Amino acid sequence: MALNIDLHSHSFESDGELPPAAVAARAHQNGVDWWSLSDHDETRGLAEAAEAANRLGMGFIPGVEISANFCEKTIHIVGLNIDPQHSVLAEGLARIRQTRVDRARKVAQLLTDCGITDAWEGALSHVDNPNLISRVHFARHLLDQGHVKTLQQAFDRYLGDGKRAFVPTQWVPLAQAVQWICAAGGKAVLAHPGRYRYKPAQADALFSAFKEAGGQGIEVITGSHSPAQYDYYARVALSYGFEASRGSDFHAPGAGRVDLGRMPDLPANLTPVWHDWI
Repeated sequence: MALNIDLHSHSFESDGELPPAAVAARAHQNGVDWWSLSDHDETRGLAEAAEAANRLGMGFIPGVEISANFCEKTIHIVGLNIDPQHSVLAEGLARIRQTRVDRARKVAQLLTDCGITDAWEGALSHVDNPNLISRVHFARHLLDQGHVKTLQQAFDRYLGDGKRAFVPTQWVPLAQAVQWICAAGGKAVLAHPGRYRYKPAQADALFSAFKEAGGQGIEVITGSHSPAQYDYYARVALSYGFEASRGSDFHAPGAGRVDLGRMPDLPANLTPVWHDWI
């Protein structure tokens, strides 16, 4: 039987709902053998996560998910097996977190303009790490206040690209995010490529630029992909010579398409990102 490996999940240190140790416990409960916590632009939950994984007898890969830009769109790059204390990575992530706070204040003002009361305070009530306030926290406030019926509806009406409270954000260039990950001894993996709405030529440019910058893998099996996309991105991985990753992108119980560790195995003809670690 193949090992159950889940290398993409979030805690309340970014936009997840559970503390790192509780995410570890859920992974273990679901039969995960090796697990990575990869919070958005933040590594402060990794020590707790590693301790919990060790206590449960589960392998642990330290990770982070970095916000970057390519062709004027936001993309996410997961850094795996990183040294979270490396100065280049730590300083870069600190700059991104400040960008997040600046964006959140603009989002709060736009929601206020839409007649949403206490948007800033309401979002903060859902935040455990005030440096990582995100659109999801605003979405939870909108849900609490009855402005929407689901979190997805909050994005469809207010927070998604081009909507009334959307704030375009200049993150770091793709190549710079990859450089930070490589400097910290990690592998750069393009997260959930099926979520990015690029035209075919732009997608080709993304994969080529990522490879040229030092990116080594893409997520093939992820909670953000449909079964048809599993097959498509397996072919992309082979075509561009990428290693393949598997991760649920877990944020909270009952949220997302799949739970921690509950995805199909990677296709056997792909090289997994963990081939030289596990």
